[in-house]
Amino acid sequence: MAATAVVTDTTAYLPADVVAAHGIHLVSLYVTLDGVERRESEISGAAYGEFFERLRHSSEGATTSQPSVGDFIEVYGPLLDTGNEIVSIHISAGISGTCDSARQARQRLIDEGRGGERIGVLDSRSGCGGQGMLALTAARAAARGADGAACLAAAERAREPLRMWFALDTLEYLRRGGRIGSAQAFLGSALQIKPILTLEEEIAPIERVRTRRRAFERMVDFARERRDNGSDAWVVQHIQDPESARRLVDECRGVFGSEPVFVSEIGPVIGAHTGPGLLGVGGVPSELLG
Repeated sequence: MAATAVVTDTTAYLPADVVAAHGIHLVSLYVTLDGVERRESEISGAAYGEFFERLRHSSEGATTSQPSVGDFIEVYGPLLDTGNEIVSIHISAGISGTCDSARQARQRLIDEGRGGERIGVLDSRSGCGGQGMLALTAARAAARGADGAACLAAAERAREPLRMWFALDTLEYLRRGGRIGSAQAFLGSALQIKPILTLEEEIAPIERVRTRRRAFERMVDFARERRDNGSDAWVVQHIQDPESARRLVDECRGVFGSEPVFVSEIGPVIGAHTGPGLLGVGGVPSELLG
């Protein structure tokens, strides 16, 4: 029986050890800052801090772009050549053309007779930690011997109860990048606010609070809601705020009585649109994660 390979893109921000342990394959998005375009996969470690420092002082900000069809074929081709089925899970099509590139690559591989029909593409309707948990769901199903259709179905089931919240320091970066979605309702406020948002196909507003302290408290409240709804497999992510992430992890350990599925820093592609200071948490039921 053919094995099932799981592909996702770099905006899942899965830790490198998690990617390696589960055999997940990555396709990189691109970010352009000060006229220089780079693959997100080429920016890591100390380079994160450098990127966000330059972003803070950039008058034009950064732009991002999806992987090309060729980028996907470079990943898909060798996997198909060795007989694998593929489940490819990507950032919400509501904010990125990544899924479209993946589907075009699939069709080209079908047209070329290279087995593209063995690829299933899933729009996560999420991103970052939510997308990462869906990729992990599929990878864990694959490790149990599930075929492509079963792995895809497992990820689809996990998507239904999946919820993620994130708090930002400002809406300015989302406004500049045009990814603000219905959260534009928060613009124009006379108050200095800390917006709390979610990603359900597009960026959507949850509420606005006055201080970072209150935003942190609401993240903990949301973790309790997730636990009470049975979503006991949880993640924490941040941008350039490891101390707040550590505190949130400590609080969530008490809430869930377990360790996080993973904790990671969100990188330049999403960071270009949110700015530094993001803090997020969310979860799915552990029995669906696998």
